[in-house]
Amino acid sequence: MKRFGSLLLAAVLGSVITIVSTQSFLKPEAQGVKIEHVNGLPVSQVAYTTNEKGEVVPLDFTGTAEKVTQAVVHIRSTQESSASGNSQVPDAFRHFFFDSPYENQMPRQSTGSGVIINREGYIVTNNHVVEGSEIVQVTLSDNRELKAEVIGTDPDTDLAVIKVSAKDLPYLSFVNSDETKVGQWVLAVGNPFNLNSTVTAGIISAKGRNINIINSNRQNRNTQQNVSTAIESFIQTDAAINPGNSGGALVDLNGGLVGINTAIASPTGSYSGYGFAVPANIVSKITEDLIAFGTVQRGWLGINVGSVTSDLAKENDLAVNEGAFVAGFGDAPDKSAAKAAGIKEGDVVVKLDNTTIKTSTALIEYIGRKRPGDKVSVTVNRAGKELVIPITLKNRDGNTSTVKREEKADVAALGFELEDVDSKTLKRLDVTSGVKVKELGNSKLKRSGMREGFIITHVDDSPVKSTKEVNEIIKKKKAGELITFAGLYEDYPREYIYALRM
Repeated sequence: MKRFGSLLLAAVLGSVITIVSTQSFLKPEAQGVKIEHVNGLPVSQVAYTTNEKGEVVPLDFTGTAEKVTQAVVHIRSTQESSASGNSQVPDAFRHFFFDSPYENQMPRQSTGSGVIINREGYIVTNNHVVEGSEIVQVTLSDNRELKAEVIGTDPDTDLAVIKVSAKDLPYLSFVNSDETKVGQWVLAVGNPFNLNSTVTAGIISAKGRNINIINSNRQNRNTQQNVSTAIESFIQTDAAINPGNSGGALVDLNGGLVGINTAIASPTGSYSGYGFAVPANIVSKITEDLIAFGTVQRGWLGINVGSVTSDLAKENDLAVNEGAFVAGFGDAPDKSAAKAAGIKEGDVVVKLDNTTIKTSTALIEYIGRKRPGDKVSVTVNRAGKELVIPITLKNRDGNTSTVKREEKADVAALGFELEDVDSKTLKRLDVTSGVKVKELGNSKLKRSGMREGFIITHVDDSPVKSTKEVNEIIKKKKAGELITFAGLYEDYPREYIYALRM
């Protein structure tokens, strides 16, 4: 019994010693460790903002969403079916005519979004939404369906302006996209997967992104090779953007237009966390030009540039690690505004007017907002010294004149080549007149189903006897008007009709 009492006393004393020792070890003061706590809202309540009265209120997107969805439209673009003669081929024999003039060319339709930018019915969208379309149909937020006219397109920025015949429409105003900041809340509004008036929320993830997605080019005068003329300086956002959002609105929480949603970066073709929008400042300039002139008035410095990197800086012994490196003066150096003003190869553009230039993308974006004749103060770093050089921008032709819209005035402008048909061939085909399609190239007519060798007998129901007569009819057409070509093939003597919109 005494032994049991001794053991019990020893156990109690051991427990007491252990507790005391543990408490001493856990005291922050004993180890010099201090844990600080701050007063603040828990994570579940961080989404707060201030209202018009300066009061702190929960962040709410409903008012912005209601305003913006009224000004975002659903666009359906259709490329007409090609030949009326297809209907004359019996169903049982249609498979024999695959890839022939008799192939059944069904109308092709694409969908996207657009943003109404004024009460008069002008709508901005992406060029790839309406490119090559004969019919453009717009559905408003109140479910009205209207036919739209294509006012102008700009492949260099993938933007287009269309117009519907309606007045007093709800619209969005542009904001200064230069003042937007990474981390700022934005909403993406559009019609993904034909789901009308879809709103998603996110933040601006980055600015000035160049992802080489716009396929725009012109031909080099010397090498005859295509040179990219695309202007990419996208706003990147994590607001969900999917196919069908193209041409839709990226807006701030006041409903101001920050940009036009254009592309996604995705291995699957659907949203993967990255969306891209053309900044509002570029959109504003392009739309104003298209509405006023029918084409973009683009100022050119006349230089080839690349972003300064650490490797480039070492190779060229540069004194700066940021900026736009001048690598040359393009395919027509005699027309370069920069070269004429005194810019030299190896210079690094570090500022345009009062805007700091850190990359070639920033330079291209800034100049892309300018017109021929505009003056720009260019600051370059040359061998460690900064020089300020005033430059008057020119157009592609090397002058400051307003660029006129390229009129689709003849056959060559439409992208195909014709030749007259001899009388023996006409007699054999039992027709009195006609001209032969010698080459189609990449014209719209090729996409509509027409094949080389097609003999055009009528243009808009008027018989034609020569390429000159076809040219005269086309010259009288205005942009947006429909033109039809009726005729036949030597090996398939049955009438076909093809149509395209000028």
